[in-house]
Amino acid sequence: MNIYISGLNFSTSEADLNELFSEYGEVSSTKVILDRETGRSRGFAFVEMPDDAAAQKAIDELNGAEYDQKTITVNVARPREDRPSGGNRDRRGGYNSNRRY
Repeated sequence: MNIYISGLNFSTSEADLNELFSEYGEVSSTKVILDRETGRSRGFAFVEMPDDAAAQKAIDELNGAEYDQKTITVNVARPREDRPSGGNRDRRGGYNSNRRY
């Protein structure tokens, strides 16, 4: 199960999260999301656990808990949705090519 954690302290590391979630079962992977420009944490992460029951127990017990001086939100990660490519603009400066003038 893939777990989404938000509200993290910017100093929380992948090793910290691995240790925290390992208390509930085996952890397959841990990924703190970093800002592309600064390299700093964006305050959220993903943890993957192969045992769904252990993962659900971690979610139930850690959601709303205080961790590293912050209250964290923990829930099942949703699949990433496709984002629109930027609207209905064309190469002529932003008008819809189907529009009549």
